[in-house]
Amino acid sequence: MVATGTIINVFTVLLGGTLGTVLGNRLPEKMRETIMHALGLLTMTIGFQLSLETGNILIVLGSLLLGGLLGEFLGIERGIDELGLWLEKRTGGGKRGKPGDSPARSAHRTTPFSHAFLTASLVFCVGPMTILGSIQDGLTGDYTLLAVKSTMDGFASLAFASTLGPGVIFSALTVLLYQGALTLGAGWADAMLTDPMVAEMTATGGVLMLALGMGLLQIKKIRAGNLLPAIAIAPVIVAVVNLLGG
Repeated sequence: MVATGTIINVFTVLLGGTLGTVLGNRLPEKMRETIMHALGLLTMTIGFQLSLETGNILIVLGSLLLGGLLGEFLGIERGIDELGLWLEKRTGGGKRGKPGDSPARSAHRTTPFSHAFLTASLVFCVGPMTILGSIQDGLTGDYTLLAVKSTMDGFASLAFASTLGPGVIFSALTVLLYQGALTLGAGWADAMLTDPMVAEMTATGGVLMLALGMGLLQIKKIRAGNLLPAIAIAPVIVAVVNLLGG
């Protein structure tokens, strides 16, 4: 089975991210800051829209609480930060990132490189188009939905990379692994993930995008990486609720 839609998506993210990184070096600081704010507003708008997909806000709440506890225990944000530093050293990635970032960062402070990687990864992998498109590609070979998403992600990666830097390019790896796994396991995913499960995963992911948007707008730094398990916990809670007849 060839995950055609995912391959196209990876290519558009790589292309857009590379072009954005090159163009970003030519943009004045104030222009990059304005673009950053525009992306922050758009990310929050998309996050708010996705969060409304929930059919039961208590499921989203439970997912975030349990996911946050698990993420803090596992130190996911720290792991992403260390991965970003490792990739940055190996590739010579630039230091561009959020305006106001200081060269001296503590071990608990997300670096611009890993911030770009995490932000882009969530934006490209959260939402029903990712899940439904990957399953459709795997079951029928129809990658139309992912082709549309790929076009959107290509332009988004260009915009993000122009302000956040080369870390955006490496989000293509997340797209490859996540969407590729869904496509290859389409039969299992189609049987296991019901519409309510997809809706709650989408809504939970939307809340995480709101957190990312707040970071881009420099309103509040939230450890969104440590909330990532919430997306996987959401369908589990839906299944438990269904078993209990809720």
